[in-house]
Amino acid sequence: MAGAVVVVINSKYIQSILFVFTFSIAFLFSLNVFSAVLPQESAEALYHEYSGGGVTISGPSVLVRKNIKDKVSVWGNYYVDNVTSASIDVVTQGSAYTEQRKQNSVGFDVLNDRSTFSLSYTRSIESDYDATSVSIGVSQDFFGDLTTLSLGYTYGDDIVTRNSDSVSESNFSDVANRNRFNVALTQILTKNWIVSLNSETVIDDGFLNNPYRSIRFLRTDGTEGSEPENYPRTRNSDALALRSMYYLPYRASVRFEHRAYTDSWGIEGDNTEIRYIHPYSDNWVFEGRMRVASQGQASFYSDLFLAPAAEDDFRARDKELSQFSSVLFGFGVTYEFKSRYLSRLDKTAINFFYDRMQFKYDNFRDARQSRSVNGEPPRSAIGQEDLYRLDANVFRVFLSAWY
Repeated sequence: MAGAVVVVINSKYIQSILFVFTFSIAFLFSLNVFSAVLPQESAEALYHEYSGGGVTISGPSVLVRKNIKDKVSVWGNYYVDNVTSASIDVVTQGSAYTEQRKQNSVGFDVLNDRSTFSLSYTRSIESDYDATSVSIGVSQDFFGDLTTLSLGYTYGDDIVTRNSDSVSESNFSDVANRNRFNVALTQILTKNWIVSLNSETVIDDGFLNNPYRSIRFLRTDGTEGSEPENYPRTRNSDALALRSMYYLPYRASVRFEHRAYTDSWGIEGDNTEIRYIHPYSDNWVFEGRMRVASQGQASFYSDLFLAPAAEDDFRARDKELSQFSSVLFGFGVTYEFKSRYLSRLDKTAINFFYDRMQFKYDNFRDARQSRSVNGEPPRSAIGQEDLYRLDANVFRVFLSAWY
């Protein structure tokens, strides 16, 4: 496929405009004479684990929030991912690997009458990816606190490198800039019913693909060849989500979300989620949820190309750019308590959540089946392999304390 013409919007220009716009809105909102509420002081310790498709990701996270004179809330977060990967992408294009990602975030919220202004900074470091982002946001309550308008902007500056024994490959370095705009309007319709409409626009430019990933193609002799993927250096996307929460008479609640997505790479997708939350006695909260999602492929994606690429061709074989569907089932349990040994704490809670995810890919095939393993003949011809499916489990256990 020949390279497409994409309109590039200067990210520095957008950043300056939105910075001035957000501060202008914050200033106008500060003229109100009513009051909102800061988040409660708390501390959380989390352990998470994802396992599926030959990939295991696990690690701890610690979050602490402290308020100052009911006007400023300061928080910090430390998060670790320990990654062991022998995914289908890795084993067909290289060897399994282990690495660690560390992320540090700090931020604060400032309360001024009905307005809340937020600013945060995040730095994520791994062996071949260095990501830095700054987020700014403001929210304002209207009409007796029945309506809330929130605006947000995030600017990300990433450095992409490559780990390799080859000197030429290890010298690879490129950048990616990310601009994320958020607008949310939340409305309390009745004493039991809340609805929210959320819009997000993302503008990315720079190196947007994986430096390790390759596409595959058929040679004239019927054998398989490979070459690096080549993505456009810009990507614009828009998402719109409708969320609703309804409180039932017996303290339970039902939550609903539908989200639609489209981008300049030709991908269109949507997902729908329903969640039920049920308190039991004074200490227990049980939760169940289901989510279904589907996505179309990028315009330059193919599982198997029929010839090598021309110089300017955009090509991808990332399964996340293919056409697929997924379903998620999850449940959670929370136990809240107050102990005499923790008398200084207002409340403490132990939380456990589990999700089971299933992905079905419609045009991404298991290339392992057309390759010889330990001298054994291939199970399938090239391009005739089974369509790939992936099952994954996600566990989260964390302790929360409010003080």
